Amino acid sequence: MKTLKDLKVGETAMVSKLTGEGAVKRRIMDMGVTKGTQITTVRKVAPLGDPIEVTVRGYELSIRKHDAQMICVE
Repeated sequence: MKTLKDLKVGETAMVSKLTGEGAVKRRIMDMGVTKGTQITTVRKVAPLGDPIEVTVRGYELSIRKHDAQMICVE
């Protein structure tokens, strides 16, 4: 399954599933990333690839690759 980490700059995707457990999953959901949410664009990727910046619900969100790997997209 494709994850947010796999998206390239400029791609758009819809969140299909959140993996992970406990506090990490709750923190991701608190940032507005929930099932059915559209990730409108991957805006930037840091030179070493971590973190990545995406637009979610009208705001820019920087997220670590480890956390982005827990967000399945379609």
